[in-house]
Amino acid sequence: MSKQKNDILQGTLTLLVLRTLEAQGALHGYALTAHIQRVSAELLRVEEGSLYPALHRMEQEGLVEAQWGLTEKGRKARMYSLTAAGKKQLAEERQNWERLTKGVARVLRHA
Repeated sequence: MSKQKNDILQGTLTLLVLRTLEAQGALHGYALTAHIQRVSAELLRVEEGSLYPALHRMEQEGLVEAQWGLTEKGRKARMYSLTAAGKKQLAEERQNWERLTKGVARVLRHA
């Protein structure tokens, strides 16, 4: 029996992170991954090895900004928040995702 895979589809991590920050406000990395996993009913898992390089890239691209802050447990952590450029990118990513899923659904129905 094959192991069910629940890793994030390559290319969707930016969309998920930007949407989470839009909905939740500033979060640290662990809170981001926990939120995505919880909201997806445990169907999606974001590994630290994928998340932090993506956050660093998004910060360099101006999509998110990071500031040091305190976690809910009082620990010092980098808190990430959405920028205006990130909001614009989120809208584009959403459109791309909707187009992709519509195309995949058509192939599944008609192939």
